[in-house]
Amino acid sequence: MTNLTLAFSTIFVVALVAMVSTKLWLASRQIRHVAAHRNGVPPQFTGTIPLTAHQRAADYTVERTRLTMIEVVTSAVVLVVLTLFGGVQALDNAITDWLGRGYLGQIALVASVVVITSVIDLPFDYIRHFVIEEKFGFNRMSKKLFFADLVKGTLIGVIVGAPLLLLTLWLMDRAGAYWWLWTWMVWVAFQLLAMVIYPTFIAPLFNKFEPLKDEALVARIENLMSRTGFAAKGLFVMDGSRRSAHGNAYFTGFGATKRIVFFDTLLARLSGSEIEAVLAHELGHFKRRHVLKLMIVMFGISLAMLALLGWLAQTVWFYEGLGVRPSLVGGNNGLALVLFMLVLPVFMFFITPLGSLTSRKNEFEADAFAASQTDPKDLVNALVKLYEDNASTLTPDPLYTAFYYSHPPASQRIDRLMQHAA
Repeated sequence: MTNLTLAFSTIFVVALVAMVSTKLWLASRQIRHVAAHRNGVPPQFTGTIPLTAHQRAADYTVERTRLTMIEVVTSAVVLVVLTLFGGVQALDNAITDWLGRGYLGQIALVASVVVITSVIDLPFDYIRHFVIEEKFGFNRMSKKLFFADLVKGTLIGVIVGAPLLLLTLWLMDRAGAYWWLWTWMVWVAFQLLAMVIYPTFIAPLFNKFEPLKDEALVARIENLMSRTGFAAKGLFVMDGSRRSAHGNAYFTGFGATKRIVFFDTLLARLSGSEIEAVLAHELGHFKRRHVLKLMIVMFGISLAMLALLGWLAQTVWFYEGLGVRPSLVGGNNGLALVLFMLVLPVFMFFITPLGSLTSRKNEFEADAFAASQTDPKDLVNALVKLYEDNASTLTPDPLYTAFYYSHPPASQRIDRLMQHAA
């Protein structure tokens, strides 16, 4: 073992231990903080959210967080087994003996690791839906639908992912030292194409989408879009209640394919003015160019990561430091992709707070835009209903919030909106 190999192994282990320890520490803080405030509704919500609903949200948060803690430890153990304990090496040996080190063998290696990690994740998804969500009255998905979604998602992943993976491996093999730049261009093109085709071809495989039929609501929304200079291809209602009682609304598509989608659960709960306020918030993300900025950042990060992979794939210590012996005759591109895919989240974890902070800032800006276009009190009322209906805790731990939360805590959002209303 060379000094570089030992150094990289050490860095990986230290980073992994730090990540797991931080996740468990933050989760335990969240559980303690939420439990400690379980018996008192925050002043901003007194009279609007009953104590029983607040306690239900606290219990829901605690149970989900406890499951996440088990998932964190399990994932870490699997990662160590696959890397330092020789799991990937054993898979590579077996697949090479069977299929060789050509493209087919490399695709099989990547697919094998994806299958293993997905199978490990499956019980947690099942428990999340059919134990926790079921217990708190959110789950409306049958087991048949759960597994049907799994099969459809897997088939789509194979149909889309296999050719993309093959093209990536071919570029790594044939495009020279700057293969990562060509791969990045392909990835960007694919992402943009996916944004166009997803609403029309992929999403309908999982949900039904019907045009919004409430003429008064349609007129209200079209007036809002006219005021804000936003154009959408259509307004649709999605049968979200088929799977969950949670409510939501979102934009999807890109360019001329943009469409607005409302969960039927959201329409059933909010008034017309509240729906308009929620939509104005979403429009705020577009008007403040949050979506465009996020795309630019993500494309930039992906370029940097692919360039990093281009360098690491040429170093022996990268493979050996993660428990794998690269082949001396080549055909290591599949190995490089697998190892990079496995360990990248460990190191990227530590920039999570930066992304969360940026996201919360964007949410405040979108709220401010909504307050300029609609009555801020309508958005406040909508948020209160959604917090109650979705059992979102009103008393999260401040450090947990700073690290993970993409949206500001409820009390901060309400206070800021009421300032706009004053």
